[in-house]
Amino acid sequence: MAQETSEPAPAEEVEKKLEDISLEPASPVASESKKEEPEEDLFQDASASAQVEEPEPAESPVASAPTAASVSPSPEQAIAAVADVSATPEKSSDSAGLDAAEQDEASDSFELNIKVNEPEKVGDGMGAYMVYQVNTSGSLPALKGGSVTVRRRFSDFLSLQSKLQINHLKDGRIIPAAPEKSVVGMAKTKFSKEESHRGSASTDFLEKRRASLERYLQRCAKHPVLRKDGDFLEFLQSDKELPKATDTSALSGAGMMRLLKGVGDSLSKMTAKISDADQWFEEKQQHFENVDTHLKKLHSGIESLVAHRRELVSCTSAFAKSSAMLGNTEEHTSLSRVLAQLSEVEEKLASLHDEQVDHDFFIFGELVKDYISLMVPVRAAFQQRVKAFQAWQVTQSTLQKKREQEAKFAAQRNEEKVKLCQEEIKQLEIRVEKGQEEFEKVSKMVRKEVERFEAERVKDFKAGILQYLEKLMHNQQQVIKLWEGFLPEAKAIA
Repeated sequence: MAQETSEPAPAEEVEKKLEDISLEPASPVASESKKEEPEEDLFQDASASAQVEEPEPAESPVASAPTAASVSPSPEQAIAAVADVSATPEKSSDSAGLDAAEQDEASDSFELNIKVNEPEKVGDGMGAYMVYQVNTSGSLPALKGGSVTVRRRFSDFLSLQSKLQINHLKDGRIIPAAPEKSVVGMAKTKFSKEESHRGSASTDFLEKRRASLERYLQRCAKHPVLRKDGDFLEFLQSDKELPKATDTSALSGAGMMRLLKGVGDSLSKMTAKISDADQWFEEKQQHFENVDTHLKKLHSGIESLVAHRRELVSCTSAFAKSSAMLGNTEEHTSLSRVLAQLSEVEEKLASLHDEQVDHDFFIFGELVKDYISLMVPVRAAFQQRVKAFQAWQVTQSTLQKKREQEAKFAAQRNEEKVKLCQEEIKQLEIRVEKGQEEFEKVSKMVRKEVERFEAERVKDFKAGILQYLEKLMHNQQQVIKLWEGFLPEAKAIA
């Protein structure tokens, strides 16, 4: 009987047990293991939605009440908040559109080749001036005809720099510095009546200025925004005479240095407060100060090297003449011939040393000097950020005082003045918001310009150092070849 009743039991019991198991609550371990992933997803979704909805209370009327809004953050807290916002990848539609446009400009494949040639003196005496031929070619759509040649005065270059500063410095861009105005060098050129020959003071000055003007225009052409500037394109293409610049000495690199030096002390304290909140700007400013100091030391060393090489050229030439004179008076035939050949070798060595002087000066020395002058517009970009911060903080301070004035009139129950204050507060709030947006925009632009400037600086120094080393190695190989050719003759003295 037990066996008969026990046979159908397993199937029924299995069904009942399955139903019981489906109805019974799961064990703590099983429930945690099964619901672990959904709970994490729900928590993340909830936190994400909370983060998205978080700004809404700030827009509510309660948050905009004078009592809550009267508590304004300190400048350090404000800058820290701006730095956090600027560091996040999320962007507004306007900034995203601006970035997209800038990326298109930076990633275009247009070429713009600029050469400055044929300096020509116009007039005599104090009224004389130099005109340079500017030849531009490339695939830039705004360039008419693909190749254009115009003639420009030195003052036209300084006027161009002034226009570029007016158009773009306010946005925090780094505007390349034009060559400095040299009163002494130009005076020698104006009153010089000597024929142009290599080594003359006027010719060396003009070649130096021509090369520096060419590098200035090439740096502007490399900038993705400046090369499309209307004033820059007019400078390269217009056949008409450009308006004459006034007080060009103040627009030169030296004039800008004097201007910045006068306000440097007053801005240094303000810059330090901003830098404390954003370490990147503080570190970069200190970095550029160190770079500027060491560039000046390096340039001083190059000048000493150039002076010693020129002295070497003079001494080598004197040695060659003395060897030739000794050979002429020598009665021993083979010794006289060797001394004459030694004189020829020394003359060639003097020529090679003279070429190396040009390489030291024009390839390496001028590159270092250019970047010493470029430290000025870099500082100007950082100071533009300081100006934007100052304007924002002044407006914010005015808003704070106006809110305190509103609270005072509200306590006196002067409704007419309260309404006037409220209208002024609304306008000031808009100005504060615009000031903050401007500061964020300038800060972002300065950061971007500094990164682009650093990349260009590395490329320029790499190209300059490689070119300098190639010239130096070629020069040394020529020296070795001269001595190897002379050695058998010296051994043949009988």
